Amino acid sequence: MAYEVVNQSSATTFILVGFSEYPQLQIPLFLLFLTIYSVTLMGNLGILVVIKVNPKLHTPMYFFLSHLSFLDICYSSVFTPKLLQILIMEDRTISFIGCMIQFFFICTFVITEMFMLAVMAYDRFVAVCNPLLYTVVMPFQFCALLVAGTYMIGGLCTLIILYTLLQLCYFEYGIINHFGCEYSAVISVSCSDSSFSQLICLVISIASEFSSVLITLASYVFIVVTIIKMPSKGGLRKAFSTCTSHLTAISIFHGILLLLYCVPNSNSSRLFVKVATALYTIMIPMLNPLIYSLRNKDVKDTVRRLISLKLHSHLT
Repeated sequence: MAYEVVNQSSATTFILVGFSEYPQLQIPLFLLFLTIYSVTLMGNLGILVVIKVNPKLHTPMYFFLSHLSFLDICYSSVFTPKLLQILIMEDRTISFIGCMIQFFFICTFVITEMFMLAVMAYDRFVAVCNPLLYTVVMPFQFCALLVAGTYMIGGLCTLIILYTLLQLCYFEYGIINHFGCEYSAVISVSCSDSSFSQLICLVISIASEFSSVLITLASYVFIVVTIIKMPSKGGLRKAFSTCTSHLTAISIFHGILLLLYCVPNSNSSRLFVKVATALYTIMIPMLNPLIYSLRNKDVKDTVRRLISLKLHSHLT
C-alpha cells in the first residue's frame, strides 16, 4: 500500500486495525467488552451515588475514592466506545484530530489516576499513623488541593507529550495496529524522526511512575511499621482492612502498566500490547469498584440500605 506523507496540519485519517485479524472473535469480543463497560459504568456510578447519599462517607478517603471512580468512568469511556464501533462496523477510520484528542484524554486520565492512587496511599498513611490528628492534617481544602494537583500534573504531562507528537509528520491513511491512539500506536504511523518525542515520553513516564510509586511505597512502609507496633489485634485488623483494598488496586494498576511498557515495540508484540492496553483501560475501571465495595463494610451497608429502601418503596 502506498502512503502519502503529510504534516500534522494536513493529515486527515488513520485506520484502526483493532482485532480484525481475528474475524471469528469480533462478535464475542464486542459482547465481552460491552458487558465489561456496562459493569464499569454501573459500578463506578454506584460508588459515586453511595458516597453522595451516605453522610458517614463524607470523609477524605471517600472523597478521593469518588474521584477515582470518576477517573475510571472517564478513561474507560475514551477507548471503549470506539473499540465497540470497530468490532461490529466496517468503518475503522479515525481522524487525525480525533486521534490526538483520544490520546490526550487517555494519557491525562491514566497519569492522573496514577497520582490519585499515590494521594490515597498518603491518606491511608495519615489515617493509620496519625489517627487522632487525621481531621487536622487532612481538611477538605487540603484534600481538594491534592485532587486538583493530580489533574494538573496529568494534564501538563500530557500536553508536553502531545506537543512533541504534533511536531511530527504522519502517513495519510496510516494503519494503526491497535484499537486506539495509544502512544506507541501513534508513533508507528509517523514518518519522521520521533526520537525526541520518545525521549520526552520516556522521561515523563519514568518520572511519573517513580514519583507515584515512591510516595506509595514510603506511605506503606510507615503503615507497616505502625501496624507491627500495634499491641491490640483489633486495632491491627482495623488498620490492615483500611489498606488492603487500596493496596490491591495499586498492585493491579502499576503491575499492568509496568508489564505493558516493558514489552519491546515490535510487530510480534502488538497483540500483547493491545491485550495489555485493554486490561488497564477496560478491566481496571471495572475492578476498582468491585475491590472497594466488596472489602468495605460502610459501602456494603449503604448499598444494602439503598436496595431495601428501593424494595420497600416498590412493595408499598
